[in-house]
Amino acid sequence: MTTDPLAALRDSYLSAQLAGNRREALRLLVEEGVLRGIPVPSLHLDVIQPAQQEIGRLWQENHISVAQEHLATAISQLALSYLYRHLPRDPANGRTVLLSCVEGELHELGARMASDFLEMAGFEVRFLGANVPTEHLVREVRESKPDLLALSVTMSYHVPALRKAVAAVRELAPGLPMAVGGLAFTWAPGLEAELGVPFYGKDARALVAAACKMFEV
Repeated sequence: MTTDPLAALRDSYLSAQLAGNRREALRLLVEEGVLRGIPVPSLHLDVIQPAQQEIGRLWQENHISVAQEHLATAISQLALSYLYRHLPRDPANGRTVLLSCVEGELHELGARMASDFLEMAGFEVRFLGANVPTEHLVREVRESKPDLLALSVTMSYHVPALRKAVAAVRELAPGLPMAVGGLAFTWAPGLEAELGVPFYGKDARALVAAACKMFEV
């Protein structure tokens, strides 16, 4: 019976997270991942992302504490920072994406991963990070004039902030394409249709595919 190397790596990485061992987590990604020829996008989507989702589940079901969840998430943040230098990048395509978490949303890991995937596809990315007040998001849209705005929401109770952000940006720039995504859409099926956004990215790879199709790059 052949063991799936990505599944094994994911399980080992998750164990390192739960132990709070960031050195071991990075060693696994480098020695068992990068140096063994596993593509960086696979490390993102098949190792870090599912491990982090499992951390979220354990926290929601009270199997781990808030402190343990924060520690595990900090390890994944460090991992993404380390892997950033190894990202394969297509030539610049001349399009700029502004990517942000909505107001109140503190979970930025998925959005950060999406920004890395967009960069790999040749997009210029302005990543604002977590908890961006709507008025500051609108100001950044006005000043930077992106080709696409992507908004992320993880916790379902921040969906009203997403609606507010979409409405505010539409008032300023009605023609600006917008993408939305994040774990909150799992609990709010059909939300993307309700918002009337051009497309909804179920994960980083889907977001990039939709953006490339939209801009024909």
